[in-house]
Amino acid sequence: MTFAQIPFPNLDPVALEVGFLSIKWYGLAYLVGLLIGWYYVRRLLSEQHLWPDGKAPFAPAKVDDLLIYITVGVILGGRLGFVCLYEPDYYLANPLEVLKIWRGGMAFHGALIGSAVAIFLFARNHKVSALSTMDLCTAAVPVGLIFGRIANFINAELYGRVSDASWSVIFCNDTIRKYSGGVCPGGSLPRHPSQLYEAALEGLVLFLILRVFTHRFKSLTSPGMTAGLFLIGYGLARSAAELFREPHEGHAFNIGPLTAGIAYSIPMILIGAWLVYRGRRAFNQTA
Repeated sequence: MTFAQIPFPNLDPVALEVGFLSIKWYGLAYLVGLLIGWYYVRRLLSEQHLWPDGKAPFAPAKVDDLLIYITVGVILGGRLGFVCLYEPDYYLANPLEVLKIWRGGMAFHGALIGSAVAIFLFARNHKVSALSTMDLCTAAVPVGLIFGRIANFINAELYGRVSDASWSVIFCNDTIRKYSGGVCPGGSLPRHPSQLYEAALEGLVLFLILRVFTHRFKSLTSPGMTAGLFLIGYGLARSAAELFREPHEGHAFNIGPLTAGIAYSIPMILIGAWLVYRGRRAFNQTA
């Protein structure tokens, strides 16, 4: 072993087993991310000075309903997004496999679309601003991404490209073999821990940037502005991380430096830019 080959920590993807029931870190990451997001959204709503005319778009009590909408949107959107955007041929041939969500297979871009639909339905049913609701949710999303990407690392999935960097990781040990049919998905080569890059860029850095905009520059006073900043920030962060992440094997968008993750992030950046432009015009007109 050389200095550039760090063995993967002996982390078990299963956090807790009780009889036939097993709770995985990945599921816990979703749960913790949603609960912290719920708490953060309530906090933002309670800070009246952050909103237009000092009035939040709705009462914090409604966040309980919003959490239900978002949870359904994330799970359905994330699963269907993976099925349609990454493995359509496999799931067309094996349709019952779509229901086996416990085996993994979620896509952030699909979860984003599912969440957008959920937000629209919530806003329509509660007669509140969809854009402001979207601002609230996107301000909290990076927190969930931190936990989600760390869970990806524990699962030794979505690993990086082969690398000789001194912090590269060999995603292979007895625990990984136990859950992957006796083989290591990443082989025995040192790879970028791209999951941790994404946790830092899409999670921590993006959260801090949005926090500065919501609290220092009052971006929440212009509906859609915070959501636009998130879309741009995530799209750029994901695209940067994709340069170190192993591309999804056999995907049609794997063309030169382009990957599926970058291709699906481009529309996010464009929509985000439009929302920021729209939000700035509205902000300037009311300033």
